[in-house]
Amino acid sequence: MVDEKLNNNSNNDNAPKSAEGFSRPRFKKNTRRPERRERVKPEFDQKIINIRRVTRVVAGGRRFSFSVALVAGDRKGRVGVGLGKAGDTSLAIDKALRDAKKHMHKIKITKTKSIPHEVRAKYGSSSVFISPAPGRGLIAGSSVRDVLEFAGITDVVSKILTRSKNKLNNAKTAVKALSSL
Repeated sequence: MVDEKLNNNSNNDNAPKSAEGFSRPRFKKNTRRPERRERVKPEFDQKIINIRRVTRVVAGGRRFSFSVALVAGDRKGRVGVGLGKAGDTSLAIDKALRDAKKHMHKIKITKTKSIPHEVRAKYGSSSVFISPAPGRGLIAGSSVRDVLEFAGITDVVSKILTRSKNKLNNAKTAVKALSSL
């Protein structure tokens, strides 16, 4: 008797029926997935120049945290270097980006995407020399290259004048040199 009611009350033969004779909604595959949103392009490009795990010895063991140094810039004359420390790498990266935005510098760039004159700077034990070189491209090494790229500078020659391997200090020295233009 129930089968006859199910067959007689059907206005959509393909929909499955409940015991009361109502049709249940049919879900197609992948219909519950949220709508795709276009990714918003971030305001600044960023690159991690140094990441390290820092250990602190406390009573009862060791505590681990992460220290991240990164360069952020818009490739149009604004660049900054930031440092962030947190218990998780993603949190440390977010903090470093906020710090880089806070310490952002506007750099004077010529029409040929170079700098107006040569400049030197010293920060900590790092010392950097940057000179304009029209038509030669970007000649720089280590984290100084990243700073110059994110500042939007393409035709310069750079030299790290010390033996310092500290990437954070080298990057901060490059920003200091560029901001003194």
